[in-house]
Amino acid sequence: MIDLHTHSTASDGTFHPEDLVDYAISQGITHLSLTDHDTIDGVESALLYARERGLKFAGGVEVSAEFKDRTMHILGYGIDYRDKTLNEKLKFLRKAREERNPKIVQKLNEAGFDLCYEDVVKEAGGKVVGRPHFASVMLKKGYVSSTQEAFDRYLKKGAQCYVDKFRFEPEEAIRIILESGGVPVLAHPLSLKLNFSEIREVVIRLKESGLEGLECFYRNHTKEDEENLLQIAQELDLLVTGGSDFHGSNRPNIFIGIGEGNMRIPDWVAEKFFSRIRGN
Repeated sequence: MIDLHTHSTASDGTFHPEDLVDYAISQGITHLSLTDHDTIDGVESALLYARERGLKFAGGVEVSAEFKDRTMHILGYGIDYRDKTLNEKLKFLRKAREERNPKIVQKLNEAGFDLCYEDVVKEAGGKVVGRPHFASVMLKKGYVSSTQEAFDRYLKKGAQCYVDKFRFEPEEAIRIILESGGVPVLAHPLSLKLNFSEIREVVIRLKESGLEGLECFYRNHTKEDEENLLQIAQELDLLVTGGSDFHGSNRPNIFIGIGEGNMRIPDWVAEKFFSRIRGN
């Protein structure tokens, strides 16, 4: 089993990087990549531990980028996690994330919720504070019936209490990944809310800036989705990747290796992927 898109406590997942490796192995995963949001803090420990456990592993990152009125995510695989420029750029993105958190609290308070930032920091347990921690606090206080409801009604982009933050342009995100020795891949392209013809045009433009891959297998893709994206990847000679976008208990209906239940990533994806990028 293969999963090339997962998250740890270094960003907004609930498994420590080493625990994620253990959990992946327990679930039958043979090929894994850790791709935390705007940080590579968990890569080294996961990589070293994966070597001990005999798990094929690739370090990665998921960089936030601006796309019209939406967020685009660019995955960077095989990056040099010691690269100074990469670390500085990601630190800048994390600072932007941190600066918006008190603004989210303010919006939630204005919407009538009795919630303080200290509650959220405590919920994060010393890890990077993200929207899942806001959702967890709202659930514990009884304001929502699930963390998904918290996102859908209040925290997702366009919702009542959402606060935007700085993001790179897609071309800049791609450049940063390339300059750190990585392979840039467009994550979950259907999240852009475009038809396949429009996705193809976007991918063509991004390829001109250095995009090298397309995430064709994803947690909720149908077989038709996969076939259409695979056709685009084949036509444009792009590396094919896939992953569940696993976050642990922050997103309890998403399972490592299988996404929402039907994701199956073929062996040839892992073979081509690990022959192309820097893994272990």
